[in-house]
Amino acid sequence: MPDATATPEIDARRAAARALAAQGRIAEAERAFAGLLRDAPADTDALNFLALCAHGRGRLDDALELLARAQAAQPDDLATLTNLGVMLRERGRLDEAAAALRRAVELAPDFALARLRLAEVLEATGHVDAALPTYFGAIMTAQTQGQWLGDATTAPGLRPLVQHAMRVVAAGRRALFAALLAPLRERHGGAALARVEKSLAIFLGDLPAHYPEPAQRPKFFYFPDLPAPRVFERALFPWYVALEAQAEAIRAEMLAVLAEDHGFEPFLGHVDDHRQLHDYLRGERGAPTWNAFFFYRHGERHAVNAARCPRTAAAIDAAPLCRIREHAPEVCYSVLTPGSHILPHHGVTNTRVVTHLALRVPEGDLALNVSGHLQRWQEGRCFSFDDTYEHEAWNRSAETRVVLLMDAWNPYLTEVERAAITALIGGIGDFNRAAGV
Repeated sequence: MPDATATPEIDARRAAARALAAQGRIAEAERAFAGLLRDAPADTDALNFLALCAHGRGRLDDALELLARAQAAQPDDLATLTNLGVMLRERGRLDEAAAALRRAVELAPDFALARLRLAEVLEATGHVDAALPTYFGAIMTAQTQGQWLGDATTAPGLRPLVQHAMRVVAAGRRALFAALLAPLRERHGGAALARVEKSLAIFLGDLPAHYPEPAQRPKFFYFPDLPAPRVFERALFPWYVALEAQAEAIRAEMLAVLAEDHGFEPFLGHVDDHRQLHDYLRGERGAPTWNAFFFYRHGERHAVNAARCPRTAAAIDAAPLCRIREHAPEVCYSVLTPGSHILPHHGVTNTRVVTHLALRVPEGDLALNVSGHLQRWQEGRCFSFDDTYEHEAWNRSAETRVVLLMDAWNPYLTEVERAAITALIGGIGDFNRAAGV
């Protein structure tokens, strides 16, 4: 809680003391904060600053006493919790240090310093498996905020720990992800996984990615040494025949749910930041709409929607789609209203391709542009494209366009490579979730 003695005068004195500290006039700032503390004994800014000064002089017990007072005044103050964690670690009270830092991270997940210090304590207690994703989360959080990108963006006193964290992360992720491939390596030999190993090295930054063409830019995971057409030959997908044979039944179920107008949601999710939405969609006749009736979303089956469209669900389940827990497939009726333009963007990985079965294609100007390759939809027909190329789609007709959209494996991957990618992407997802990124 705020100090009961807080007044405009106290606020002004606190601001002046902060300004002195920011200018590097530490001795003057210390005197100013000490004076402030006499008149506002529970001021957390003053208590924290004076604790840091005491710590700098080697008076750790005094520093901890000041921080205890600050925590009593404001239990959830982030600076107090973080400083307390650092100093309790120095005193060897590691469990208490971890508790304080966990609370700081819980209160402010984007506070990279608290994450970094928590990882340091976890490593000191021997919890290396927990320290690794915590270090990674701290680094990723800081770098998205423009920090820890190099010496210029890292506080001098923090550089050794940040550099240590980066070494731990580099070695730890390399070992962790390589271990995911070990069973397949033992069963099939190293040659069968050579391209997978190369893709992992690229992902980890150990090798550069050499894209066949500049327009191809996977946002997440690149698999090298694959043929890279923009749109694939139909002969590579023999299962098209069975799916296209169900096109009329699928179309009828789509029209029924479209008429009910229930169960659809924005394909891009519920984006609150309209500026971000404008990066993906443009309306040429008012507000754009790109909606989806999901059968699978991030690999999770939408059972209610499947029950409403049993023929479609059966056809989907019979297709050899890319299936990775919590990641793929993405399967839906994809609805693009008149005047809607999906702006140029890139997909996440070339290990899977996007397949469209066209269900409703009105007359007019509507197309998919895959990096200069203009693809037109034909009702009842499938095609697959590599969405890691820059691509866009528009509907300038007078009616709504609908396709069944689904994720399939890149046909140039072997069965062993598909199994390896399934294990690897699932493991990367687990790690990133543990890291909070």
